Amino acid sequence: MGRPAQAQTGQEPAPFVLANSRRRSVRVPIQLQRNLLVVSARLNNSGPYNFLLDTGVNTSIITSPSLADSLRMRQGEKFRVVGAGGASTGLLAYQTDSIRVEIPGAIAAHMSWLVISEDVLNLSGYIGMPIHGILGSELFRSFVVTLRPEQGEILLSNPATYKAPSGKNWAAIPLSLENNKAYITTPVKVTDSLTLPLKLVLDTGASHALSIEIDSDPRLKLPAQRLSADLGRGLTGLVEGYLGRVPELQLGRYTMRSVLTSYPNAADVHRRIEIPRNGNIGYELLKRFYLVVDYPNRRLLLRPNTRFREPFEHDMCGIELLATGPKYRRFFVLRVMANSPAEAAGLAVDDELISINFTPANAYSLTQLDRMLHSEDGRALFMVLRRRNGNLHTASVRLKRQI
Repeated sequence: MGRPAQAQTGQEPAPFVLANSRRRSVRVPIQLQRNLLVVSARLNNSGPYNFLLDTGVNTSIITSPSLADSLRMRQGEKFRVVGAGGASTGLLAYQTDSIRVEIPGAIAAHMSWLVISEDVLNLSGYIGMPIHGILGSELFRSFVVTLRPEQGEILLSNPATYKAPSGKNWAAIPLSLENNKAYITTPVKVTDSLTLPLKLVLDTGASHALSIEIDSDPRLKLPAQRLSADLGRGLTGLVEGYLGRVPELQLGRYTMRSVLTSYPNAADVHRRIEIPRNGNIGYELLKRFYLVVDYPNRRLLLRPNTRFREPFEHDMCGIELLATGPKYRRFFVLRVMANSPAEAAGLAVDDELISINFTPANAYSLTQLDRMLHSEDGRALFMVLRRRNGNLHTASVRLKRQI
């Protein structure tokens, strides 16, 4: 049914324009949830709906097939999603076009999207709020985008009238645009004795700091100190691999040290073979800067913010929580990592978190719980959980920095 999805070549026209052509820029509200940017938009005069803002996606995606059905979107060309190594999967997608997209102050009158046949990503459960899809490079191709999550907004500027910020603390890094994605090439000290220029996807839709695909260069090796881990979920399933650290990563004049790094298994990497790369740089690292993403002028502008010197930490508990319920305030254990504090404390898959440190779990958002599990080596968390059989279980978990 259809052919495997193929990447498009070249740069396509920018679909968005400012609703008021006399304006030079507009402010658009955003939320930062679990290291991911969430923006609201109306589709075909309905909504608003919530979308991840993701420079790592070249074509915007509707991950909720029920949303597409409710809006009676036309089913155009059909695709079969291709996984690692070119293997076909059972996941289907179709293209739908002439979608009117409105965000505050900006409009795309005729935009094409991909609609996935099944919500395999379950972004709503992962982030803890309703998420209907991913808004990709189309917005970045249309404007100069200034990310201001600490102020709860992004600034969309007309490229023709945009003036770059001045000041010695700003650094400019060249962007290469290929297949509507942005890449930077930057020095990374991958071991204490080896520094390599790595080509990395600029990926605001990745919650990690850095990901390196070791099969992309024979000189890249797994670090001696590493932790086996589930690294996330892609369209074709769970991505497994390792967590480690690189000694240094350079961004313009700024040096990031001891950067927590994901090393996905080669078989689990959904490679775009026609565009070689070494990995991607995600928002856990990018959030340490004031950022201007300037596709039209092929540059990334940045300067450090108050988070610049924060250490890079992993989940020190060893569980992944899934949010459910009408307000996404019920939390279930989706996975327990082997040899983790959570496993040692007896936590199990499908346990429901009832309370933590004597506070009801539903008093927290998933983002707040996530911060707690990353917070401090040695911190003790007292949990009450409900088993699948309905019995209550208590657990004392002491967070441990394992890498």
